[in-house]
Amino acid sequence: MSVKNWLVAGALLLPSLSVQADYTSNPQVAGFVDEMVAEHGFERAELTELFSEAEKQQSIIDAISRPAERVKPWKDYRKIFLGGDRAERGAAFYKKYKAELDRAEQVYGVPAEIIIAIIGVETRYGSFTGRYRVLDSLSTLAFDYPPRAKFFRSELVHYLILTREQGVDPRSLKGSYAGAMGWGQFISSSYRHYAVDFDHDGHIDIWNNPSDAIGSVANYFKEHGWKAGEPVVERVAVAKGADASKVNTGLKLRFTVGELTASGYTAHARLAKDMPANIWKLDGADGDEYWMALPNFFAITRYNHSQLYAMAVYQLSQEIAVLIKP
Repeated sequence: MSVKNWLVAGALLLPSLSVQADYTSNPQVAGFVDEMVAEHGFERAELTELFSEAEKQQSIIDAISRPAERVKPWKDYRKIFLGGDRAERGAAFYKKYKAELDRAEQVYGVPAEIIIAIIGVETRYGSFTGRYRVLDSLSTLAFDYPPRAKFFRSELVHYLILTREQGVDPRSLKGSYAGAMGWGQFISSSYRHYAVDFDHDGHIDIWNNPSDAIGSVANYFKEHGWKAGEPVVERVAVAKGADASKVNTGLKLRFTVGELTASGYTAHARLAKDMPANIWKLDGADGDEYWMALPNFFAITRYNHSQLYAMAVYQLSQEIAVLIKP
């Protein structure tokens, strides 16, 4: 997907007062409608009516301007997604959908606990998928949020095509402040590229069909480089005088395990020396934590471009794994 950095915890998904926006008089929208008519065969009158009903939501702009991944340290961010009964609810989710999760693991090579953790982090196991109309979210961000307007304009194109393909009223679907939808919170382009009909009923439904939601999350990970059986991230010991320039260099895996070991960062587990890796220093509750991120960790960040998000998913998955695997 996801994606994205699209989903954070509870408060960012809450609805708020909306401000009616006459998008039909907006020159950006006029150009957008021209594009949809000329390039994708939409009816001008239908789009004009649709955008006359779209509503600008200031709370969406506020939320995307301060995502938890950017404003919270790890020790606080972690509390959003771990603790309480989150792992126990994940185990209950596994028990309920064991057949689908086991089949997804077999087909795509993605462990059940990773799939469960994604859905747990994103939507509390499908119980809270967002309350904003996707039409409002994408219109607001495409036409009233210049920093990411190009991206969200593209997502709005995908959304309108998606709803046409699915025979769904574009006014009807709800999701996050960033327009992410369903149990796994797929943005529109991710839905069109990675969502699957996992139960083979002839229809892809990530909103109400847990089989499709589970299979779609697993397919997303496989398509973004998940390697079955490989580790995700490892805690490291830091030698005195370790090369600090190797730390927090971005999500891309710029080094190898061997290079990082030679630079003073030793993983607690045995890892192949040529495996791509990087080092993250996180602000933990008990002080600095150093972690060696590996290719499967990078795959999680393709869902949401944040090392904090990926770490939360991984640690929740490990808590769930203890409960579901002998």
